Amino acid sequence: MILMQGKGVSRGVTTGKLYFFKRVDTTVEQRSVDDVEAEKERVRQAQEKSIAQLEVLAEKCRREAGDEAAVLFETHAMFVEDEDYVECINTTLEDEGCNAEFAVQTAGEQFAAMFAAMDDAYMQARAADITDVTRRILNNLMGVAEGGIDSDEPVILAADDLAPSETVQLDKSKILGFATQGGSGNSHTAILARTMGIPAVCGLGDALKNEYEGRVAYMDGETGQVFLDPDELTAAGLKTKYEKQQEMKMLLQEMKGKEDVTLDGKHVNVYCNIGSPEDLNAVLQNDGQGIGLFRSEFLYLASNDYPTEDQQFEAYKAVAAGMNGKRVIIRTLDIGADKQVDYFDLKKEENPAMGLRAIRICLNRPEVFRTQLRALYRASAFGKVAIMFPMITSVWEVKECKRACAAVMKELTEEGIPFNPDTEIGVMIETPASVFVAEDLAKEVDFFSVGTNDLTQYTLACDRQCNDLGKFFDPHHPAVLRALKMAADAAHKNGIWIGICGELGADISLLPTFLAMGMDELSVTPSAVLPLRAEIRKSIAQTCDLKLLEC
Repeated sequence: MILMQGKGVSRGVTTGKLYFFKRVDTTVEQRSVDDVEAEKERVRQAQEKSIAQLEVLAEKCRREAGDEAAVLFETHAMFVEDEDYVECINTTLEDEGCNAEFAVQTAGEQFAAMFAAMDDAYMQARAADITDVTRRILNNLMGVAEGGIDSDEPVILAADDLAPSETVQLDKSKILGFATQGGSGNSHTAILARTMGIPAVCGLGDALKNEYEGRVAYMDGETGQVFLDPDELTAAGLKTKYEKQQEMKMLLQEMKGKEDVTLDGKHVNVYCNIGSPEDLNAVLQNDGQGIGLFRSEFLYLASNDYPTEDQQFEAYKAVAAGMNGKRVIIRTLDIGADKQVDYFDLKKEENPAMGLRAIRICLNRPEVFRTQLRALYRASAFGKVAIMFPMITSVWEVKECKRACAAVMKELTEEGIPFNPDTEIGVMIETPASVFVAEDLAKEVDFFSVGTNDLTQYTLACDRQCNDLGKFFDPHHPAVLRALKMAADAAHKNGIWIGICGELGADISLLPTFLAMGMDELSVTPSAVLPLRAEIRKSIAQTCDLKLLEC
């Protein structure tokens, strides 16, 4: 038996073959070839495979988000076969005597540039579609697995760690669990696992070896243990734990349709955190009462170029409409720090967690911000959308954001485009500065949402991504909890509501403390909704206290 000990970051027991995430060099270089017709045949096969993939995606999108959302993939499938596009590829092959990859990339760049140079905004937006189609054909030419996993069966995905831009591309239907050498409980791999409700273990180090590829592993996301060839006693124990886990899931189904209210009548909104429209099914399956955090940056991470207004609008609209009138809080672009996007061309920083990130990028790049705000306000006509600004430290930042919102609403009104002028605006409380000026911020917005991951990081001066800090990164630290209480008091004093959208919101041990603070909303991963509801319904708010705030 081989035992690998790491840190459990998403509970549950699972078993399956280990599959190591493969990073492929997709750099395209020009090469001379002797057989141009063979290269044309390679292109044709890559096109056929691309069309088949897009048809599957369109059908999946139609089932989950409706016909309008599926149109994007259907349009992409048509463009793969566009006569002018294909002719450009073939002409390059014949004139240059080059490899298929170079010809496809050249055609993609020429057509994207042509559309980007047009006067019509709609046609300009098609440049991103062309870039996406070209990337898909190139991936199929180069053997890059769609969704990052080249396996016919679900697997336990192993890696050193996964960047946000990599997690967003994964084919989630093929993942039974995550096992990583590095990472932490706050890594994006861990957050994705909790969103999906599947086990995950990080910090396995060198014990997780590439030579284990293809071997059946048994993983416990609570204890942080990963086993290969477990003995009979260990295997039996894991099987029993898995069966109890399934029984608990069945019992929790009884919580569906019940109110999130304590025994003494205190209502708490239990919402969900999501990263893409694909997560909507998990929200509905777990009976989330709203969406407290839609991480819009994953639309940017999943793209090779700035997502257009229409692309963003379709994503926001799909979620807003899918929630049938329940509140959907969409956080504006939050990149920088550990979430890097190449095409933003951000300068390398010595301390990116405190550098140009989140709302600072938006205020420095007003056109990027304007595009997103237009998409958000357009989506507000299809559901109860709320807009939330991250990394706020000053009142002047909020006022600048509100000015940008006002300008966009004025534009949409003049263009006759419907939107909800009463769309709620909120800010994230995730820095000590925002806590200290919370009373002033509360006068400017409709709600607060506390990002406990970053608030802990900045309050304790602990890098949330550094696994080595261990016990020093303590979200239960009295300083963090007192900051939450200060923010809650400021919100309620000024007549606005406050919630928590960080990972701490799902911490059952802190629920009494949150109730004593008067938290109005807790936004958690979809899989945590029903367990949290069960605890709320057993609680008596009036008996809860704030003892944990004491040192």
